[in-house]
Amino acid sequence: MIQIQNIQNAKFSIHEDTTIGSVVLKVTNLDRQVSFYQQLLGFQVLKQEAGQALLGTRDKELLQLVEQPRYKRYHRVTGLYHFAVLLPNHGELARVVKRLHESGYPNYPTDHILTKTTYLDDPEGNGIELYSESPEDGTWIMDQDSFYARRADGSISSGREPLYLEALFKHLETDDRLDLPIPDNTRIGHVHLHVGNIDEALLFYHGVLGFDVMGRTDAARMAFVSAGGYHHHIGLNTWQGEGAPAPPPDSLGLSYFSIELPDDITLNEISRRIEQAGISAEINGEGLYLQDPSRNGVMLTGKINRQDYDS
Repeated sequence: MIQIQNIQNAKFSIHEDTTIGSVVLKVTNLDRQVSFYQQLLGFQVLKQEAGQALLGTRDKELLQLVEQPRYKRYHRVTGLYHFAVLLPNHGELARVVKRLHESGYPNYPTDHILTKTTYLDDPEGNGIELYSESPEDGTWIMDQDSFYARRADGSISSGREPLYLEALFKHLETDDRLDLPIPDNTRIGHVHLHVGNIDEALLFYHGVLGFDVMGRTDAARMAFVSAGGYHHHIGLNTWQGEGAPAPPPDSLGLSYFSIELPDDITLNEISRRIEQAGISAEINGEGLYLQDPSRNGVMLTGKINRQDYDS
């Protein structure tokens, strides 16, 4: 377990403008994966060569795919539960959900009250959430015993109701094109991780990196952390089993996700805290790379734009 008692300023909070940057996945079939993300989800291909592809909006990388044809999918291990693509409004969510439905691709529209969403897996089993915010409809409640939602009128919801698609699709006009790419202000809203132990994960993401704990429920074996009061930038669960092992090196799925920090002051402060906690980290061309206690890869970095890859 990470020891954090020697870290100065234990109440440190990560900068409120911190966001999730991009997600890097190891895949077996690059062309198939690129086709899925481009044609069904509306990602644009920013660059593809030498066994890897960068995808996202016109000027923002959201996803990197790295081809590893001999890698395997392991189960009952830590890693990615899903990464969540935040669309700017219900109309854009309606566009991609309708495209999925018309193609017959399996997905599971869900009304979380605070958000409207659909869940699906890509062709290689990586979990994806597509969502838009709806705080006007209510909020989430998370305590030790449960997770649920409270609607704006005060009534209680499970927060896992089926999404009413007829209402969602009313955000589209009759002549709206379904083949448009995701808009420029789409981003990765959060990542949700399988971890081996919630306490260890919170020591890392809250105690060291400084994310605020937004809620924890031991009954559901999960916790949410975020920056700046957002409902969650990182979800943590032990649904693969308490003490689940990290995946072997030849595992498909998550390589790492990036946390975008707004300035060097924040990055330097967190770097000092990482060192004080005795956590191994390395600097590379993208940022500061390290792993959480469940060996999920994390990259601390600045803002990444498309022009960074065109030079």
